[in-house]
Amino acid sequence: MRAAILIAVFVLAAATTVFAQTIAITNGTIYPVSSAPIPNGTVLIRDGVIVAVGARVNVPADARRIDATGKIVTPGLINSVTELGVVEIDQVKDTKDDTAKGTSNISAAFRVWEGLNPASATFAPTRNEGITTAIVTPHGGLISGQAGVIDLVPGHSADMIRRAPVAMVAQIDNANDAGTGARGELMGKLRTLLDDVKFYMNFGADYDRGATRSLSAPRADLEALIPVVTGKLPLIIEANRMDEIDAALALAHDYYLKLIIVGGAEAWLSAERLAAAQIPVLTGAMSNIPSSFATLNQRQENAGLLRRAGVRVVLVATSGSDVTRFNARNLKYEAGNAVAYGMTHDDALRAVTLTPAEVFGLSDRIGSLQPGRDANVVVWSGDPFEFSTVVEHVLIKGREVQEPSRQDLLIERYRPRLK
Repeated sequence: MRAAILIAVFVLAAATTVFAQTIAITNGTIYPVSSAPIPNGTVLIRDGVIVAVGARVNVPADARRIDATGKIVTPGLINSVTELGVVEIDQVKDTKDDTAKGTSNISAAFRVWEGLNPASATFAPTRNEGITTAIVTPHGGLISGQAGVIDLVPGHSADMIRRAPVAMVAQIDNANDAGTGARGELMGKLRTLLDDVKFYMNFGADYDRGATRSLSAPRADLEALIPVVTGKLPLIIEANRMDEIDAALALAHDYYLKLIIVGGAEAWLSAERLAAAQIPVLTGAMSNIPSSFATLNQRQENAGLLRRAGVRVVLVATSGSDVTRFNARNLKYEAGNAVAYGMTHDDALRAVTLTPAEVFGLSDRIGSLQPGRDANVVVWSGDPFEFSTVVEHVLIKGREVQEPSRQDLLIERYRPRLK
């Protein structure tokens, strides 16, 4: 009965917010991220867009008010490495759509968001922990495919997809996955592929009529890699060892790539080089021991050390495959741990909001609380990075979403009944 009531409340709230064109979040401590915090501030939202933020905002009489007295108000969090909606159950093949077969371990034409399941049970618990936007990334092979951005709103896939593609995904820390026997061979295969893309750009017509040499990837993959080679689409490379990171930097320099490092367990050892090359790093702060020989120098101070060196840091979960799926909700704990291990609180908040928005070209719409931005807003009971803090309100594009998660329904089902 309680579960049915929760669902009814969600449906009623969703229906109500469709017609509530103006919402005012009042009396909270506002963290715009793009500017200094505002005590006793107001965020005014109209038709899904933020129209005013400040200590003195005129609130229309017909606005729906959310009293945030004693609360913290931030932009919705952005999780930049997830498999939300494309992996449900690891052991059930029909629920896994994150990995393409490709040709010779190259799947550049793979568009992971086209397999998105909008009914995934992973969305509600993730959203209920303050994450409003996620980057959905493919995995496997040398070139895994293209990543897309989704907003965690209930509805159809078309309602969720914000922008796609936003990056190409590759990896250089697993030679076997790349179909090679050693890291040096892997890098050679990757360079050959990029050379072939450049060749195809210049001699595509000749290639199509069979008047050129064979190339290392099918036409569709070569076409998909053209924006990468021309610097229009970022290339996310998974690399953990210091030498892997240095190899990725050399590759980006030689081919003028817009590089993003993900993983980066030993990135602190190359912090100055990463800062000089203006390469962002997507890394976490939860793992306190090495998980492989490629992460022997992993340390929880990594994010803080990188940030102090001037590297743009995006906090993501890096401590196992479950953290990109049903535990993608735990992003705030990565940020809290980063603060505990030397990152400033402001930098940690920025690393899960505005910095990922900037890195993926979304900062004109999300990542901060400013007039003109989409109203992806979260009201917290306290400091977002404290373990005891809970989310009290989540708004995505100005719509408050209160859908109970599977965990909520199970709690209600098995809660001891009072006589």
